[in-house]
Amino acid sequence: MSDDISQVTEHTATEHQVIRQNIPIEYATQRLDSVLVKMFPDYSRSRLQQWIKAGKVLLDGQMPRPRDKVIGEEMLELHIEPEVCVDEVQAEDIPLDIVYEDQDILVINKPVGLVVHPAAGHSGGTLQNALLHFDPRLESVPRSGIVHRLDKDTSGLLVVARNLKAHKSLVAQLQARTVKREYQAVVLGVLTSGNTIDMPMGRHGRDRKKMAIKPEGKPAITHFRVLERFRGHTLIQVNLETGRTHQIRVHMAYVRHPLVGDQTYGGRLQLPAGCSDELKQMLRSFNRQALHAKKLGLIHPSTGKSMEWRSPLPEDMRDLLDVLQADITRPSADDVDDDDYSFDDFLAEFGDEFTHKP
Repeated sequence: MSDDISQVTEHTATEHQVIRQNIPIEYATQRLDSVLVKMFPDYSRSRLQQWIKAGKVLLDGQMPRPRDKVIGEEMLELHIEPEVCVDEVQAEDIPLDIVYEDQDILVINKPVGLVVHPAAGHSGGTLQNALLHFDPRLESVPRSGIVHRLDKDTSGLLVVARNLKAHKSLVAQLQARTVKREYQAVVLGVLTSGNTIDMPMGRHGRDRKKMAIKPEGKPAITHFRVLERFRGHTLIQVNLETGRTHQIRVHMAYVRHPLVGDQTYGGRLQLPAGCSDELKQMLRSFNRQALHAKKLGLIHPSTGKSMEWRSPLPEDMRDLLDVLQADITRPSADDVDDDDYSFDDFLAEFGDEFTHKP
C-alpha cells in the first residue's frame, strides 16, 4: 500500500465505523470485492460482498457492484455497523466456567449437559444463550462467536470469538487444521496400542440424528494412543485432525471400541468378566459418553502468539477411573486366601468332579 494513501476512521457512540481510504493504484483493473479482501483482511470476502450489495461501500460517492473493476486512487468509503446475527436467541443468566478471556476470545470449560447452541428440542438454556448474557456485543458475531462445538454430554474446552476479526482467524485456523484439540476417553475393550482412524463420515442413511462411516462422506481423521489399561477398558488420548460431528464416538465404535456410556453408538452394556460389584454399578449408571476435551491450543488472533489451555477431568470421569483402577488391583480368584475359601466355594468350582455318576 502506498505511503501517500489517506485513511480516516470515524466512530460513533453506537460503534458505527466509517473508513475513508484511497484505492491503491497497484490494484487497478482488479474486482472491487477482491481488492477489499486485500485492503481489509480482518473481514471475510462474503461479508465484504454483503456490505457492497447493502450500499455500505461507496467509490467516489457512487454505489458500486462487487464485480466492478477499480482504476486506482478512487476514494473508498466503507460503512461498518454491528450486525445482529442471532435469530430469536435470548440472553440467559447461565453460569460460565471461563478459563481465559481477553478482548478477542473466550475459552470456556463446558460442563456435561450444556447444549452449545439452540436446536430442535433445545430452544434455550444453551451456551449461546449464556454468552449473549455475558457479553451482549456477541450478537454482532456469527453464532455469538461459537466456531466449534462439543456434544451436549461431552465436557471440556472450547473457544469463542468476541469480534469479527477473531472469528475470521479462528475459522481459518480450524479449516487449516492447525487448532490443537486433545481429548481423553474411556473405551470398551483393552487396546494393545494406539492408531489412526482415517474413515470418511456423513449423515446416517436412516437416522438423521446420527453420523456414520460413509465412503462418499467428508474426510475424518482421528489419532489415539493408550494411556492406561484396565480389566476390560482402556483410557485413551485422542487428537483430532478434523472435526466432524460425533467423530470420536463414531470412529471408536467403528473399530469396536465404543466409548463407555455412549447412549447412541455404544450398543448394549458389556461388563468385564469377574469385575467387582462396584464397577458393575458404575458402568450401569454412567449414562453419558466418557469423553472430555482436555487440551486446546491455537494462535491468538491479534498477537499471533501460540496459546494453550488444559482442563482437568470432571468428577464423574475421575470416579469412573478410580473404580476401574480398584477393580484391577483387587484380589482375583487365584489370590484368595485359604481361610476365605469356603467349602461351598469348593463345591461350586469342583463339585461335578466329586459327584457320583452311576
